[in-house]
Amino acid sequence: MGIKIFIISSIITSTLFFVFYIPTKLTISLPTSNIRPKINNIFNISNTNKTYPISFAYLISGSKGDSLKIKRLLKALYHPGNYYLIHMDHGAPNKDHKDVIKYVTNEPIFGQVGNVWIVKKSNFVTYRGPTMLSTTLHAMAMLLRSCQWDWFINLSASDYPLVTQDDLIQAFSGVPKDINFIHHSSHLGWKFNKRGKPIFIDPALYSNKKSEIWQVNKQRSLPTAFKLYTGSAWTMLSRSFVEYCIIGWENLPRILLLYYTNFVSSPEGYFQTLICNSKDYKNTTANSDLHYITWDNPPKQHPKSLGLRDYRKMVLSNRPFARKFKRNDIVLDKIDRELLKRHHGQFSFGGWCSQDGKNRTCHALKFENYGVLKPSLASKKLKNMLSNILSLKKFHKQQCR
Repeated sequence: MGIKIFIISSIITSTLFFVFYIPTKLTISLPTSNIRPKINNIFNISNTNKTYPISFAYLISGSKGDSLKIKRLLKALYHPGNYYLIHMDHGAPNKDHKDVIKYVTNEPIFGQVGNVWIVKKSNFVTYRGPTMLSTTLHAMAMLLRSCQWDWFINLSASDYPLVTQDDLIQAFSGVPKDINFIHHSSHLGWKFNKRGKPIFIDPALYSNKKSEIWQVNKQRSLPTAFKLYTGSAWTMLSRSFVEYCIIGWENLPRILLLYYTNFVSSPEGYFQTLICNSKDYKNTTANSDLHYITWDNPPKQHPKSLGLRDYRKMVLSNRPFARKFKRNDIVLDKIDRELLKRHHGQFSFGGWCSQDGKNRTCHALKFENYGVLKPSLASKKLKNMLSNILSLKKFHKQQCR
């Protein structure tokens, strides 16, 4: 009887956490909950009278030992027309947190533009637990309140871009802004019994000490009020759908959030189930996570690490992102050199930092170049891939079933 009471109380604790604690964290103002680089008076976007056709809001997530990966990824992804929010797992060593803070604070361009932030009050993130989902929702809420953007993209420290941000902006400038790039499927297979029925508890929801999730002995029946979907945890979501996730003008986002509190690997199901059960958004899905990923056969829990042997296939895929990479793998140097035109320690090439002549280095912001795009051939290839995904023939076949 005592064990049953403990289990029930744990489930109730998790439920109350999502009802009360998460909304409280989401209402904290951005300057208070994040470290923002000092903004100099050298550059003021509002005075340029120039804009980019679209912008992206990135969440970059890292954990123990990821500080070097985050710093390299941020340099590869950076563009003055986008926004970047970095979340380092609260359980990571203090030196990792300080390393990222020092890096962001000391980079002059970040301070000039003021579009890179670090979550100060970070969360514990348990692998396969719902805390990864709560962290993503937390980031969405902060980015909604802080700036205007068109798509939200979540990446881990093990991701890397395969195109420049000029290429990405140019390719997506012709895409309807209500489209959500989210890989989804209603064919759960073994996941129905292994994920839909078990009840999992994530200690990070109520404990200040990180530990593994654990499973309750009793199982639950599959839901009948909504249909379960699964897919990739990596998405590109429209601002409108992100607002729906956070504001939730109907009750479905909250109902599903409570359900996925005790669900293993909830980021691989929550957004898919929410969008596919929503009458307003179920027909806005492009069934792709825009990542190049390779898996073992049969698939294991983690994808295979990418290396030089995968470079040609990565390029031919025309995907804008790939994962996962080991820290400073030599294939990243090849991507920097051949795809991003990025020199060691500098930013990926873009019109915002370009100079006349053949000098394609990118290390300083050119005030007069703000709003200028210099896409490469990769932009056309990406645009063709997007046109194929969004063609009438394919797009309707990709909708939720």
